[in-house]
Amino acid sequence: MVITLLIFMMILFAFNIPVAFAILFTAVCAILFGGGYDPSILSQRVIAGTNSFVLLTVPFFLLTGLLMNTGGITHRIFRFAKALVGHIRGGLGHVNIVASIIFSGMSGAAQADAAGLGQIEIEGMKEEGYDVGFSAAVTAASSTIGPIIPPSISMVVYGSMGGVSIGALLLAGIIPGLLMGALMMMVVYMISKKRNYPVGKRASLKELTASFKDAIWALLAPVILVGGIFSGNFTPTEAGAICAVYSFIVSTFIYKELKFKDIPLIFSQLVVSNAGIMLIIGAASSLGYVLTMEGVPQSLAHWLTSISDAKWVILLVLNGALLIVGMFLEGIAVLTIMIPILKPLAMNLDINLVHFGVMVVLNLMIGTLTPPLGVVSYIISSIAKISIVELMKDLWPFLIALLVALLLITFIPQISLFLPNLLLN
Repeated sequence: MVITLLIFMMILFAFNIPVAFAILFTAVCAILFGGGYDPSILSQRVIAGTNSFVLLTVPFFLLTGLLMNTGGITHRIFRFAKALVGHIRGGLGHVNIVASIIFSGMSGAAQADAAGLGQIEIEGMKEEGYDVGFSAAVTAASSTIGPIIPPSISMVVYGSMGGVSIGALLLAGIIPGLLMGALMMMVVYMISKKRNYPVGKRASLKELTASFKDAIWALLAPVILVGGIFSGNFTPTEAGAICAVYSFIVSTFIYKELKFKDIPLIFSQLVVSNAGIMLIIGAASSLGYVLTMEGVPQSLAHWLTSISDAKWVILLVLNGALLIVGMFLEGIAVLTIMIPILKPLAMNLDINLVHFGVMVVLNLMIGTLTPPLGVVSYIISSIAKISIVELMKDLWPFLIALLVALLLITFIPQISLFLPNLLLN
């Protein structure tokens, strides 16, 4: 039955049925016609999937990103990043990546990064003489850092589904996110040197200081988030609420760019975005229950161990499978369906669940760049007004860099675990 369900769901996707409804309809068919299931299980699993205190973090992170976008934060981040690294060969490409690293400390989602900074970054690079395809590729690739560096909506969902410490997961993403940024900056430098892209003017100390002062309030947001969780002053959920309030105060009363007339639109966007995420989680929780009851975790574990007893081989196969799944399914849905299935396997292989979470989320972020779903690539190609094919021509070197980061993170667990071990013991 499992194969039939998956084929049925793929057919629904092919007809452009929204992800949440395709998953929910598949779960309904499985429960009603699969035999042996009480129909009331459906509503119970939808409610149980979303009835989590930890998931309250999601709307707070979404609200923080919306407030930052509307409140003029993105322009200040871009100006500061330009003053910091704009003088290196391929300067605005590096600026693009550094700005994404900074913005990722506030938004928690790749789509928010792509939509929030995308227009500014691509237009800025085009004006400086960069090819539009390259500009779009850097912007798309750098947006994948958002769900790795805290705050991260994907990490919160993974922690909720897998019963893993959210604080540890958020800390675990910091070094991997910086590693991803460093590898992508190497790619930018090599391509820029080959194509003779411009070298920007080095900012004076006065200009650097001025841009830093202008952006300081934005830069403090991730410090408050991580520092508060690490010090034990508040939980990840409380940290999300505090960051949202902080963003409102900074945008309204310090930068004075957020007007009270903007608030209804922000909250309407928040309601739509959060409802979409929660519907996906509830629907995927129902389908995940069916797959678990059908013995998929045991079958998957048996299949993987039959391939090889070597842990590194199993990890490679898992990465490959997650990359393929991420090409066809939205990340939140994959996390909700797959984590209850993959968690027992990870535990049997003695894989630390915090390290495993970073690995899984990075796989899914790479999936946001690759067709046929590739939601980030579609957002960026729309902003840049180029086709997906044109974007992919310049994107592949960055995909290689991300795959290198994935392999390093997979096989060197301390990249993820160093900070949680150091700060949370």
